[in-house]
Amino acid sequence: MADAPTSEAIDAIWRIESARLIARVARMVGDVGLAEDLAQDALVAALERWPRDGVPDNPAAWLTATAKHRAIDMLRRARTYERKQDEIVREAGLRMAVDGRDLAAEADSVGDDMLGLMFACCHPVLSTDARVALTLRLLGGLSTPEIARAFLISDATAAQRIVRAKRTLKEARVPFDVPAGGELDERLPDVLEVVYLIFNEGYAASSGSEWMRLDLAREALRLGRVLAQLVPAEPEVHGLVALMEIQQSRAAARTGPDGTPILLGDQDRSRWDRLLIARGLTALDRAGRTGRALGPYSLQAAIAACHARAARPEDTDWPRIVALYDALAQLTPSPVVDLNRAVAVGMAYGAEAGLEAVEPLVGERRLAGYHLLPAVRGDLLAKLGRDAEARAEFARAAALAANERERELLARRAGDTG
Repeated sequence: MADAPTSEAIDAIWRIESARLIARVARMVGDVGLAEDLAQDALVAALERWPRDGVPDNPAAWLTATAKHRAIDMLRRARTYERKQDEIVREAGLRMAVDGRDLAAEADSVGDDMLGLMFACCHPVLSTDARVALTLRLLGGLSTPEIARAFLISDATAAQRIVRAKRTLKEARVPFDVPAGGELDERLPDVLEVVYLIFNEGYAASSGSEWMRLDLAREALRLGRVLAQLVPAEPEVHGLVALMEIQQSRAAARTGPDGTPILLGDQDRSRWDRLLIARGLTALDRAGRTGRALGPYSLQAAIAACHARAARPEDTDWPRIVALYDALAQLTPSPVVDLNRAVAVGMAYGAEAGLEAVEPLVGERRLAGYHLLPAVRGDLLAKLGRDAEARAEFARAAALAANERERELLARRAGDTG
């Protein structure tokens, strides 16, 4: 039995190194499920040996070497994999030492291993739900119950998603390599989308009793920062990081002591995290300095930056935000973008102009059931003094909202209007 300090050390090391370890081994064996099993075997070995022998100077190298040893032993036992074993030994240049010195030559490939695992987890052969679950499991180190709790699904459903995703990757023979050239540009949006989806679910939970799930938002931000280090020449990676940094900076001000949501215009801006804002603005600047046109994440980050730079709500440069939404609508036409633009128009040029921008969206099929459409209409109608119409819109928005906290907020606005 490990003593408490050793157990805590092993747990911390595993949290930090598990994704890298799985990435390295997956690249060897070409099977992410098997790689995770081998990584877990290495963890069990650490739990058995480190309390007795002490934590090694290079625990990551120890875990990697142990996992690779077990991979080689397994492949040797399976005659059908003998040829593969020879290829692995030859290509990886494996050595049998576990003191970390023989792993030095691999240091430069760790980034490629991690990036390759990211691209595999986010491969288009998987459904969106499967990509998110597998990314959180293998790159985030979240347990199956933690993923289930985060997305309000059963443990069995979360486990099924992960198992099926691993099986699909294996059956489709998805490589654990970094795509080259044009393929990287083609596949990178898949990775960014998954990180963005994880962040959004953490920043504004789509359902449940809490408005935010900060653990998910923080995990997405961590993954984004890792990705920015691995592909520093891609502007949209920095744009996504900038967007998440700036949005996350408001977390402490977005809810009251009892968890009640606080809208942007009512937030105490002194509670915004200035360090995260500075990091976000730096990332946005980095996106611009790549010399390539800004994409949708960078444009959304630029919109968030307009809010971050305003000391007071009335200092916000709303005409610039409208112009940024115009650019975003050209790149990624979407009724949700149009709705957000209408909000900005209302703030920049008055509620009448905002309502005029919203009206064409009322019959938009893709916004049917989207609670924020009646919420925006309700806000604009209330500003115009059309209280009865505003109350009806807020009530409709509350009925459509799946998140309990947001539903309470909208119902309260309906009751307070007029």
